[in-house]
Amino acid sequence: MVFDVSLFLKCEHWNRSARVYIQQPRLAKASQWLFVFMMKKITTIETQKKNPGRVNIHLDGQYAFGLSRIVAAWLSVGQSLSDEKIAVLQMDDAREVAMQKALFFLGYRARSTQEVRANLKKHEIPEAVIEYTLQRLQETNLLNDHEFAKAWLENRNTFRPRSKRMIEMELRYKGLDPDLVQDVISENVDEETLAGQAARKYLRKVQDLPWLEFRQKLSAHLGRRGFTYEVCAPVVRLIWNEIHSTGSRTNINDNDEEVL
Repeated sequence: MVFDVSLFLKCEHWNRSARVYIQQPRLAKASQWLFVFMMKKITTIETQKKNPGRVNIHLDGQYAFGLSRIVAAWLSVGQSLSDEKIAVLQMDDAREVAMQKALFFLGYRARSTQEVRANLKKHEIPEAVIEYTLQRLQETNLLNDHEFAKAWLENRNTFRPRSKRMIEMELRYKGLDPDLVQDVISENVDEETLAGQAARKYLRKVQDLPWLEFRQKLSAHLGRRGFTYEVCAPVVRLIWNEIHSTGSRTNINDNDEEVL
């Protein structure tokens, strides 16, 4: 049976924690309908002992739930809350908690979207709240996978140069979209240059070795960084010739032969 609510005129009557809507007497029939929306009164707001950034809310003399201070800022003792308002407060609090955890996680270094999602899941944040938080972070550019990929690549190129293939694997492991990874790498990676940088960082460990041992050890090092033989071989020869161009040792040609 469907009832037209417009036939009812609102008459408010407060009885402690209940707001009652009663059908106007002139429209009443044998079966009157009563609409009751329970309201709960805030009796205490107290700071949590272990977390000063949160407060405990007591309703009708009993502990009800905790809230972040920023969410509870407008609440006061004596205020009445409906079930619907309580649900809104708790959702706002869940979003605030998720945002603070995400910002703390981002405070150490740039992160990918997937890294932040995994971290929030670890803290048992509801899926809907996680997606809301990620969207807010992306809207404010605090979370940007393209910028993250570029920053990761720049850091690797500067401090630990490695091959295009290895960088791609790292970024894929961070949960980045394969197409995005390809775009960033194709724009910013020159493997021969990176191999040369990696070789020079390792050079002090092998620079005094004879050619064959020099080639073996330096090539192995570059191979561990993901560079192929086709990239390693000319770079190793180039580095050898650079450090021995004015010394007593011979240079090496493209066929790995010693020349005067």
